[in-house]
Formats: sequence, C-alpha cells, structure tokens
Amino acid sequence: MLLATATLLLAACSDGATVETAQCSASGERAAALAPLARGDVAAFSVADEPVPLPVFEIAGKDGSKASTADFAGRTVLLNLWATWCAPCREEMPALDKLQADLGGETFQVLPVSIDRGGPQKPLAFYDEIGVSHLPFYQDETMGIFNELKKKSLAFGLPVTLLIDKDGCVLGNLNGPADWAGGDAKQLVGAALAE
Repeated sequence: MLLATATLLLAACSDGATVETAQCSASGERAAALAPLARGDVAAFSVADEPVPLPVFEIAGKDGSKASTADFAGRTVLLNLWATWCAPCREEMPALDKLQADLGGETFQVLPVSIDRGGPQKPLAFYDEIGVSHLPFYQDETMGIFNELKKKSLAFGLPVTLLIDKDGCVLGNLNGPADWAGGDAKQLVGAALAE
C-alpha cells in the first residue's frame, strides 16, 4: 500500500527514522483492525501496512497564535487538510463538524487545517457561512504540511485526511472527500479509538 512505501522511505532516511518507525510498531494491530472497515463512505481510506509517526507540524490559530500537531498527543486525531477554493473540501466540512460534535472530546479530535493563503479571514468567513461550531480553526499558509505529506506519498490533492492514533502514528489516509459524519466513518474512527 501507499503507506508501506512511506514507511520504507522513512526507515531509509536515517537511523533516527528507523527508531521512529519502531515507535509505531504497537499501532500495527490498531491499523489492521481498520482494514475491514474501509468501506462504503470511507472505502477510499488506505490503511497503513506499517504505521509511521506523524511529523510535528506548526500551525496557526485564528488569532495567529502558534500551535503544533504535537499539542494533540494522547488523542486520536482526524487531521484534515482543506482550502476554501477546494469544492470537495467545502462539501465535506459540515460532516467533519458533525463528527467532532458526536465523537470529539478528551480522546478524539477532528483537526482541520486550512492551507489557504492570505490570512485567516476567508476560511473563517467560510466557517461562519456554513455554521461550523464544533471545529477548531487552524491554518498553514506555507502549505508545509501538505508538501511534506505529499513527499511521503500520503497526500495527492485536497481534501486529504489522516487518521492518527493516540501514540501519534498514522493509521491510514484518505485522499478526496468522505461523509465523515456517516456510520461507516464513525465505525472506522471507533475502531481507532478502541484500546
């Protein structure tokens, strides 16, 4: 699978990368449990053969305050990269908001990151336009997250969504939109949350 290629690339980079890949060895069973659940609305979800750690990425809040993906350690995270100019991104955002409303909390977080350039005004106006009320707002104007995930064969276009377990390991990815509020997606996320 695509994530197996990314794992090999990470492992080949340096001894440090090999150690990081080993860090996710315990996440293998969790990823394997997702395979039969990649169906219906989330059939395009590509399960990791060997989960790899998500690199730490810097992101900015709506007021420009700095945060990072490391701030969500200990939670299962559905990381979604999107932009206002991406029609499928706009279409799936209400479902992501509903998923956060239904499952979000201490153990699970939907983490949308806008890659729009030109400040937060346009993406925040979109949040207001469609009534997003449960999702946090983060932005990466540099597109660094997208470009790094693209190098690792995890992102091809927008939207792209990664399911990351509580240990910070990428369990799988989905390129393209999905009904994240539907039953298929909730079963997938639920399996990732299972101990």
